[in-house]
Amino acid sequence: MTAVTDLLRRAGLRNTAPRRAVLGALQEAPHATAPDLETALGIGRDRSAVLSRQSLYNVLEDLRLAGAVRRIEPAGSPARYELRVGDNHHHVVCRGCGLVRDVDCAVGAAPCLTPVQAEGFEVDEAEVTWWGMCARCRAAAEATRQASAQEPPGGTDG
Repeated sequence: MTAVTDLLRRAGLRNTAPRRAVLGALQEAPHATAPDLETALGIGRDRSAVLSRQSLYNVLEDLRLAGAVRRIEPAGSPARYELRVGDNHHHVVCRGCGLVRDVDCAVGAAPCLTPVQAEGFEVDEAEVTWWGMCARCRAAAEATRQASAQEPPGGTDG
């Protein structure tokens, strides 16, 4: 039994071609946005695509509600979907290119679920997002900075 089929069975969802396609695309592209998935699945450009744009959104919502995928929404970023669910992991996001990576919790199981004050809420999830620059964007910024530092003041006169 494939991992995708097993995931659908554990989530209590029917094993359909659109669901398999979306889960397969998420295996290839963790933290994908819906437009990323549209491109990966050939929606809108490939008449043989397994699903339409609307059915993609329906499948994503079905998978989310069943607990098979997690939707994260870093500030200023479109919603992203991932298959890593049910654990206490967080994310780091590059301010340059938007790359998102998982970050395991350094403390263990759900350390952030005991707020100082919850105003009557029963907290069941906490999200932590770290922001910074990935190695590729840092290198590009450094190369740009070095190139700028080597230019003569006032530019070149012709």
